[in-house]
Amino acid sequence: MPVIQSGDAEIFYESLGSGPPLVLLHPFPAHRALWMPAAHALLLRYRVILPDLRGHGDSGIGEGPATMQKHAADLARVLDHAEVGRACFAGVSIGGYVLFEFWRKFRDRVAALALFNTKAQPDAPEARAARLQSAAEVLERGNEPFIESMLPKLLGRTTRTARPDLVEAARAMMRKMSPEDISLVQRGMAERPDSVPTLKTINVPTLIVTGDEDILTGPPEAELMRQSIPGSQMKVITKAGHYSPWEQPEEAGRLLRQFLEQVS
Repeated sequence: MPVIQSGDAEIFYESLGSGPPLVLLHPFPAHRALWMPAAHALLLRYRVILPDLRGHGDSGIGEGPATMQKHAADLARVLDHAEVGRACFAGVSIGGYVLFEFWRKFRDRVAALALFNTKAQPDAPEARAARLQSAAEVLERGNEPFIESMLPKLLGRTTRTARPDLVEAARAMMRKMSPEDISLVQRGMAERPDSVPTLKTINVPTLIVTGDEDILTGPPEAELMRQSIPGSQMKVITKAGHYSPWEQPEEAGRLLRQFLEQVS
């Protein structure tokens, strides 16, 4: 698996399959493996590139908060190393936040966007305060209490009830992050800019996907993006929470493949 130096951090990524490039960005606090079940539907037709975002999985955190600007610069360096000029992108949650920043900085490299379980709004003041408090507490208490508090927010009711295997595998992914990683990524998300004004500038084919059990970024946030991005389409995956490609990989893969076929 390639590793590159991006600023003050080492960034890992995988490149699988062959064909037009498709970059898949995972959510916080998981890593690239979250996309693997859904990616199987895409590997026969696309070259799938799966980075670990800064501070996640096998990638380093660097110094200071992991801001969206740092993540976007990391992503550009991954593309350079993979010899990809322009690609289609899909991002979940923080992956979507990164793609908004990447669009602002590198829009000529974006052929299409799929925004899963994300939102364009910044943290409201109370949410930002809670995120910063969480970033401080994880350094004091360790990552286990943080992970246990996040699982009911990230995984839908159906998954938590019927798929204990997916819950345990998600927990294992989260444990790859150290308390410092979690804290600095949280601080970076707290600093993210308002991307609502960016939405109307997006002029590439765009798919917006959410889960009907997503309590963090559900249909209302998805509908705001659909109304603001010209020509975009919106889909809701049933029996899925915030990690919809992990919880319902066949449906997520089908929607993404169908969208990419329309784009091509």
